[in-house]
Amino acid sequence: MLDNLSLIRNVGKFDSVDAGANLGLNRLALIYAENSRGKTTLATILRSLGDKEPLPIIERTRLGGQGEPHIVIANNNGDTAMFENGAWNDSDLNIQVFDDAFVADNIFSGIDVDTEHRQKLHELIIGAEGVALNTALQQIVERIEAHNRAIREKGALITDVMRCGLSVEAFCALEYIADIDNLLQEAERSLAAARKSELIAQRNPFISLSLPDFDTEALNTLLAKSLPDIETAAADKVNEHIANLGEGGESWIATGMKVVTENDLDDCPFCKQDLSGSDIIGHYQSIFSQEYLALKEEISTSLSTLGREHRAELMTAFERNVRTLTENRQFWSEFIDIPEIDLDTALVTRLWRSCFDAIKALLDAKKESPLEAFSVNQEILDLIEEYRAARKGVHDLSNSLVAVNERIALLKESAAGSNVAALEVDLNRLKAVKSRYSDEVSVLCDDYLAEVTLKTATEEERVKARTALDQYRAQVFPQYQEAINRYLNKFNAGYRLEKVSSVNIRGGSSCSYRVLIENTSVPLNSNEVGKPSFKTTLSSGDRNALALAFFFSSIEMNADRANMVVIIDDPMTSLDDHRSLTTRQEIKALVNDVNQVIVLSHSKAFLCGLWDSVDKTLVSTMKISRLGSGSTLSEWHVDQDSITEHDRNYLMVSEFIENGHEVDERAVAVALRPILESYVRVTCPSVFKPGYLLGPFIGHCQQLENTAEQILNPDTRIELRALLDYANDFHHDTNPAWQTANINEQELLDHAKRTIKFVHI
Repeated sequence: MLDNLSLIRNVGKFDSVDAGANLGLNRLALIYAENSRGKTTLATILRSLGDKEPLPIIERTRLGGQGEPHIVIANNNGDTAMFENGAWNDSDLNIQVFDDAFVADNIFSGIDVDTEHRQKLHELIIGAEGVALNTALQQIVERIEAHNRAIREKGALITDVMRCGLSVEAFCALEYIADIDNLLQEAERSLAAARKSELIAQRNPFISLSLPDFDTEALNTLLAKSLPDIETAAADKVNEHIANLGEGGESWIATGMKVVTENDLDDCPFCKQDLSGSDIIGHYQSIFSQEYLALKEEISTSLSTLGREHRAELMTAFERNVRTLTENRQFWSEFIDIPEIDLDTALVTRLWRSCFDAIKALLDAKKESPLEAFSVNQEILDLIEEYRAARKGVHDLSNSLVAVNERIALLKESAAGSNVAALEVDLNRLKAVKSRYSDEVSVLCDDYLAEVTLKTATEEERVKARTALDQYRAQVFPQYQEAINRYLNKFNAGYRLEKVSSVNIRGGSSCSYRVLIENTSVPLNSNEVGKPSFKTTLSSGDRNALALAFFFSSIEMNADRANMVVIIDDPMTSLDDHRSLTTRQEIKALVNDVNQVIVLSHSKAFLCGLWDSVDKTLVSTMKISRLGSGSTLSEWHVDQDSITEHDRNYLMVSEFIENGHEVDERAVAVALRPILESYVRVTCPSVFKPGYLLGPFIGHCQQLENTAEQILNPDTRIELRALLDYANDFHHDTNPAWQTANINEQELLDHAKRTIKFVHI
């Protein structure tokens, strides 16, 4: 409980006020203040103390004051709440304030209820426990938002080029593939084949290569052949003779020997001479025997076979085929694996030609000397072996290429029926997998997925926190609706609230409700022009009653209300007499439920009525008085100041309205103008000063209408003029016959009601 206001320095109207140190604050503290004396400032100080929010005090730093705001408030437990250097100390007080700020922050502003009102009303309804649950939920929501920001930032590091066009989520979710390089190559080849299906269909498979061999065994056999029965000397003579005959001589002799036989040597076929005695004929018979001729024929045949099997056009065809194979390999290797063609055709050709020339030379020599034995020397054999090694390489390459033809056939078949778009998708996905698990990108994806995992865990926390809050709200909101309607009933309000509930919005939680008037449900806001809503169906008095109902309900529903200090600033604004009485009764009841109640008001009648109704041992009083250009705190003697002339006039007119004939009608008529004057003096103290008359004041107001200095709006000014015109009939300074002026009770009742209503505007 607050014990006293020890010091208020450099805040609002308070310069350096320490008089409050001697003015104790009881369980019920009543503080009276005229308008503009500092009542709202004092309520703001206490609100700031409860909220630990320094800004409202800093904003009210005294203009022209010396130094910073400094406030000291003593508590009855020995602690002291202190504001200095722009902040409150660590004092812990449960303070709840009802004032214009409470209404504007939590209920409505003017005639509108916006989103922020409903959000703050939600906190008011759910109380400390619910606020803790809601705060926990909002903290989790903020963590989720932080996760979302981190996910966006980390996702942005994984560029579209890295992702191959996939979304970040889909990209990071790709599974690892061990054989990705081979699969990627196959996919690229399949796509390339699909795009070139027509060329593939037209391209031939690989042809085989072949090179002839040299039969060295048969060659050696032929070269070694001889006719051992023929003497060399005889052969030399025959050869010499044949050489002398010139070209064709050997053939001529060989033909002739077919004519001459061993048994017929008597007659030369050419000259008819006897040949039996010729030595050379015997040599001819030896040389040109069947064996000799067969050997010569075999040598010639071997030469012919060599020339045929190793003709030059075969080598040209070989080189051409190798070029064709190379071109085909370049084409097909784009789609399938093809052995490399690493073939030195020039070397093969040179070896081939060298072997051919060497063997032909041997055969030519043998042909010239059939009887002479020849052999293939080692140099030629080595050359042939080198050629055979090259030939084997050619044949092996040919076989490996021809073996690919089966795969080429399958490729032709698959390319003909392939779907290019589907293959592009498959290839792109494989490229994405390779990129996803590269060293650089893998780190980025792991970081991204770790953040997503954290967010998922936090979202699970949010579900639990929201469930706990929803369960709590499902219990609290119906109870709160019942409490509000109970207070509205006490205030004799012509409406009730329905569907008081909690809704979740992006900014957190919000309260929603509807006003039920004459069994008609009216929304807080209406988007339809001409449709009833909160601002069109509730008067200012109804709205203030609703604000009080919310406030009293929030205290009633607060489990810690026994430790609460309640501050109420001018609660009866726009309330009629019945609601003012109900408000006093609720404040009186509140004194028994909370730790302390402090009521501030500019209405002595309201405060005096409250003072009269409570145990005087529980109540303390003080007032905010003028001190030079500022204000101070001083003692207020309620018993001496409880009834004023204005109070008497007001009560008399109110009683006339209620009871009629039991009140002096002329006295009521006379009281109307003083009531109006008192009201205007309080509401417009800087303009309507003591001694100033209402007539000139109204004229002054009319002159300032529709300007920045407007005092009253036109409707209010017109109503005041009408009331004054009636009231002037009963005053001596405006009607010399005021004491005998005729009074019509119905007319008086109408103006009495309008006057009371006017001073409640």
